[in-house]
Amino acid sequence: MSSYIQTMLCILCMLRSMFHMACGCIAEERIALMHVRSSLVKADSSVPDSWGQSDECCSWERVTCGDKVPRVSGLDLSNMYAPQGNSIADSECWRLNLTAFSAFRELQLLDLSWNHACLQSLDGLQGLTKLRYLNLSANSFIGNDTMGSLGKLASLEVINLVGSNISGTLQNTAFKNLKHMRELHLRSNQLSGSIPSSLFELPRLEYLDLSENLFQGHIPMSSFASISSALRTLKLSGNNLSGAFHFFWLRNCTMLEKIDLSGNSDLSIDVKFHGLVPPFQLRSLVLSGCKTDDSIVVGPNFLGTQRHLQMLDLSHNNLTGGVPDWIFANIATLVYLNIASNSLVGSIDPMWQHQSALEMINISSNHFVGQLPTNVSSVLPNLEVLVASNNIISGYLPPSLCNISNIRIVDLSNNKFTGEVPTCFFTDCPYLTILKLSNNNLGGLIFGGVSDLSVAAIYLDSNKFEGTLPNNLSGNPVIMDLHDNKLSGKLDTSFWGLSPQVLSVASNNLTGEIHPAICKLSSSLQILDMSDNNFVGSTPNCAGELQLYLLNMSRNSLSRFSRGFFNRCCITVLDLRYNQFHGDLDWMHSLAQTRLLLLGGNRFGGQISPNICHLQYLNIIDLSDNRISGSVPPCIGAISFGYHADDLDFQTLFNFIVLGTGFSSMDNDDPPFMYDTPYDLQGFTFSTKGNIYAYSRSFFSLMFGIDLSGNMLSGEIPWEIGNLTRVKSLNLSNNHFSGRIPASLANMSAVESLDLSHNELDGAIPSQLSRLWSLEVFSVAYNNLSGCIPDSAQFASFSIDSYIGNKNLQNMSLGNVCSPGSGRAPAPAPEDVDETPDDLILYVVCASFVLAFWATIAFSFCHPCGRAVMLRL
Repeated sequence: MSSYIQTMLCILCMLRSMFHMACGCIAEERIALMHVRSSLVKADSSVPDSWGQSDECCSWERVTCGDKVPRVSGLDLSNMYAPQGNSIADSECWRLNLTAFSAFRELQLLDLSWNHACLQSLDGLQGLTKLRYLNLSANSFIGNDTMGSLGKLASLEVINLVGSNISGTLQNTAFKNLKHMRELHLRSNQLSGSIPSSLFELPRLEYLDLSENLFQGHIPMSSFASISSALRTLKLSGNNLSGAFHFFWLRNCTMLEKIDLSGNSDLSIDVKFHGLVPPFQLRSLVLSGCKTDDSIVVGPNFLGTQRHLQMLDLSHNNLTGGVPDWIFANIATLVYLNIASNSLVGSIDPMWQHQSALEMINISSNHFVGQLPTNVSSVLPNLEVLVASNNIISGYLPPSLCNISNIRIVDLSNNKFTGEVPTCFFTDCPYLTILKLSNNNLGGLIFGGVSDLSVAAIYLDSNKFEGTLPNNLSGNPVIMDLHDNKLSGKLDTSFWGLSPQVLSVASNNLTGEIHPAICKLSSSLQILDMSDNNFVGSTPNCAGELQLYLLNMSRNSLSRFSRGFFNRCCITVLDLRYNQFHGDLDWMHSLAQTRLLLLGGNRFGGQISPNICHLQYLNIIDLSDNRISGSVPPCIGAISFGYHADDLDFQTLFNFIVLGTGFSSMDNDDPPFMYDTPYDLQGFTFSTKGNIYAYSRSFFSLMFGIDLSGNMLSGEIPWEIGNLTRVKSLNLSNNHFSGRIPASLANMSAVESLDLSHNELDGAIPSQLSRLWSLEVFSVAYNNLSGCIPDSAQFASFSIDSYIGNKNLQNMSLGNVCSPGSGRAPAPAPEDVDETPDDLILYVVCASFVLAFWATIAFSFCHPCGRAVMLRL
């Protein structure tokens, strides 16, 4: 009996052991998971603690098993890759072969998103016949055939490949077998070609997002297409689609809520519904940057029937006419409204009715008139962003704006506002990030006289503020732009305790010396513009601690430049023009990152050192109107002027200071909506083609030039200058250059202005210069040139003023030889000699004598008496 009991106990133990094995995962799946773990370890990533601690992998983190069958049914491996000690951007990618998951025959969910893994293709998943949800977003596929095997995963319902570096085309056949697909997320890839029509034939499709790719051609829909009635979301924005899109095509989509076709500039939008009432109620409609017909403004269209719209974006469509009545009369649910960058006219008064839900409104860059309501806080109590710049809105700024508790951004720049700025803007709006009131007619004391500033970005430039800046200023502004006002007086030392990243007080009437307290901004200040004021004295010595990227101190009366004012290794734009700085320029060679070096109009002396040739990032150098002597180093021809202007780092150099605010998205997989406003640099001026031109931000990529005019430079012009093939302007005038004009200048294929006038050059004008097809302005006036004036190509358009003051220059005759009697380049006109009265009397007496003499001779030979007298003689 006892032996029987022992046997039964053994059997029970065996059954319990088998039961535990059943509760765990099978060995094949456990081995596959350990393979994934080892690949993470190999990539120097941390791994979940529970993986490998027991044989029961169903109890491991991120693993889900079925209730009835003890097999792995779900793997949530998102954000799994976590390299130790490095950011993902600085680490090698996680090289993951998807065949590692072929062992999970019961797998229904696989989420590998946000791992920045390097993946080959989807081939490794073909055996997963029960896979319904696949998320491989934010990874990187290698190769062009990623989507080729997608059609073999026939069980898939949701596919998310957003931001996965997928290229190539989508084939019609790839989607014909995906009859169960409900959601397809392919945003932010490099897919090209046309959109396959089979996508719109999927019977269960609810969500389609192909935005931010390279698709082109028409949208394969029509009035006869059997589009899924279950479609809720359609996003095709940011492509190159063309043709027409008719909303009438969607008349059977009863569940439709969101449409985004924005950023397709050649796509025509037709919102007519031919008298029918659509069966859907949209929540989001984004048509920015399309060819939207004016009928969306004046009607008839279906939009008047949409009572649940929360997001409406019709910006950048060049719409004309008045504000659409249906927006403000029928829709009280709007949260986000953007009708910016159109040509809409009329009053803004209707906009403030029935819109209490609005959180963001952007009506900028239109032709709206009117005034802001005095009770704006009651009308728009939930407002966070108000952007109404570039209109004709007038009146006073209502203090009730400060009573909107969540206001974050106010941009009313480029309008006609008058009066003073309510002080509460600077002190009583805890969430106000950006206050932009540039280019209005606002006045009074700056900041309303208050000294405690709570706003992060303050733009009060181009107004009529006057008086001195308040003493004891405090706060933490990131951007403070006060340029082009009527500010006066000296800067209080507290001014340098604000720690901004951007500071501009240009074009005011500020005086005094620059206080050494500016050196305290070493950890924050990046852009400093104090130009066009009345500052005097010297720049402080900050021991190179200021990490400036841009410094503009032009048009002041500063006399001494301290080499230790800023860290010379960082400066990208340096403008010290039109001061009284003196001394030599041997410090220039350390400006290794400088693109714009503008030192003209000072008293700098000495010579140009060959070390200047270390400045390999220069776009423009202006040393004009100084006292520089000696010769030009030949190595200047090796500076790659403009070569780095297209570098991504350079293009984004001054876009890094960005402030904005975010809004929660209407879709869980979409990023939050951001309203960003990068700091907009003031333009620069540069003298070329005989005139001073103002350039905006495009200055950095449009102009490459050298201006050494108005100095005491001598010697020959280095032939190496001809290697500067991207330079557009070269001015060496008003110096003492001698010798011949180098024929190598003909290699400057981009040059538009070439000024060698007022020097001591001799010899002929090289005929090779006629190859300069871009040349618009040319002058060699007032030299000692000789020979023929070229008359071919661009030279046929230059007037004689280009050659004046060269007495030995001659025009070409019809036979292509110099004609000495015709068209000599005129020498300078001689000075007039004043005639005295005595000279006039002498002229008259001499003339009378001559006339009397010849009259006597004529009488003698012609008159008979005269002949008789002559015969007697």
